Amino acid sequence: MIREIPFKKGINLIVDESATKTTQESGNNVGKTTVLRLIDYCLGGNGVNIYKDPEFRDKSNSTIESFLKNKNVVITLCLKESLDNPTSSEILIRRNFLAHSEKLQEINGEFYSNINNFRNELKKLIFKTDSLKPSFKQMIAKNIRDEKNRLQNTVKVLHSTTTQDEYEALYLFWLGINVGDANRKQTLLHEKKIESDLQKRLARDSSPSLVEQSLLVIDRQINELEHKKSAFNVNPRYEEALADLNKIKIEISRKSTSLSRLELRRDLIVESKDELEAEFSDVDIEQLKDIYAEAKTLIPSIQKSFEDTLAFHNSMVLEKFKYITTELPDLNDEIRLEENTIKQLLVLETEAVQVIRNSNIVDDLQVIVKQLNEAHERKGALDEQLRLWHSTLTKSKTIEGELDLINYGIESLDNLIQQRIAIFNEYFSSISTKLYGEAFVLSTAKNDKGYELVISSISGNLGTGKKKGQIAAFDLAYVQFADALGIECLHFILSDQIENVHDNQITSLLNEVVNATNCQYILPVLRDKLPKDIDVNKYTALSLSQNSKLFKI
Repeated sequence: MIREIPFKKGINLIVDESATKTTQESGNNVGKTTVLRLIDYCLGGNGVNIYKDPEFRDKSNSTIESFLKNKNVVITLCLKESLDNPTSSEILIRRNFLAHSEKLQEINGEFYSNINNFRNELKKLIFKTDSLKPSFKQMIAKNIRDEKNRLQNTVKVLHSTTTQDEYEALYLFWLGINVGDANRKQTLLHEKKIESDLQKRLARDSSPSLVEQSLLVIDRQINELEHKKSAFNVNPRYEEALADLNKIKIEISRKSTSLSRLELRRDLIVESKDELEAEFSDVDIEQLKDIYAEAKTLIPSIQKSFEDTLAFHNSMVLEKFKYITTELPDLNDEIRLEENTIKQLLVLETEAVQVIRNSNIVDDLQVIVKQLNEAHERKGALDEQLRLWHSTLTKSKTIEGELDLINYGIESLDNLIQQRIAIFNEYFSSISTKLYGEAFVLSTAKNDKGYELVISSISGNLGTGKKKGQIAAFDLAYVQFADALGIECLHFILSDQIENVHDNQITSLLNEVVNATNCQYILPVLRDKLPKDIDVNKYTALSLSQNSKLFKI
């Protein structure tokens, strides 16, 4: 066993005993924040930030990664149902850092090879729900504040690319309001965007009115050509050959239309893929090192490197990239099949045309037949355009109707939403008043995309220290709120950079507020950055130093 870290109810400090007289002893390389990330890994995180973190800047990334993998280090996390009853039921989670047949990914002794199934099982066990949205990682995001966006934002705790409809589902979950249509709403919004893109694509070349009027003209032309053709006295053999040719032409037109539809679908997906590829940042890392070094001297609290932020952003974009491009292989197969069929039909068409030419039919009739075939091809293309227009407009109308019903259902819960927020504010304003002598207030803002949560401060904008205090007040108030209403929640809060809070507020937070909350408040801290009136030894869960680092390597 490398380490066993027991966490008790109340305050749990992961203390870095390093002196901070020199840069080399800054306390950022002993592993105190990594404890939070190991817990996050047990709860379904990808673990990348365990290897790539400023805490280990005096070691290569491969050093930590090799140690964890070569030694087959297993992280075990035990979650108890009650913080007051040691014999209460528990969830035992075990994970290692290996892959494939050597991977260990267990919940209560049961192995889960798929990470999504692993997370879904944790969602069922912890939150007693199997709803698709919000996801388990979204549900626990505010409980593990170790990344930039979660350290800087109180309620916007997800990735910067997260849509408002995803946040709405999360906020309603926080308030204990079950909206079963949250996942359906996100699916419909995605489908709405696809139809909107298709309509923009069609509008480049036509409109429904233009297509309909063009069809009327083509139909008149076809009738006139058919009338001219019928005036010729031709033998039955020619009529038979001509009928075969017309069948082939119609089939070519049908297959060409199908091919165009498939290519249009493929192009829309490729456009979306290209947009996502453009989101992958390829900024010259070397050019930004000097900028980050200068920023570090101005803002010592910067925890994440540019490379880490870049990698996290790109990993989120990659997930969307995989989702969007899933359909591409099958589409390409269908396109190749249609192309081959058209090639075969073109050969048959050439043969049929040759049969007609060998029938010694007058040139004028052949011209009419050619014009008639071309008119039928144009009509087929226009028919397909009109079908696509009618289909996409009908589908868009259906989607809008269903979205209106879902939004109406959510809006009908507005009174309940406001009641829940009022209850939350009782705890939130009480804690913020204890910390700062003023009340922070949570409220809603609504637009056509759904609900948002907004926090206001009576004194206006918040400085860094007060913002950290606001986050702490929000997190602790939420546990009190959830317990009061019987909402399933995690009873632990992991939060980094508490040193940015003013000494007076840290003292109030640790000595008064946390003790009144049914939770474990776990904080990585530098000993000499804490106020002198804090009994550090009383609250210490783990002590680290330059001579006693987390992994003891």
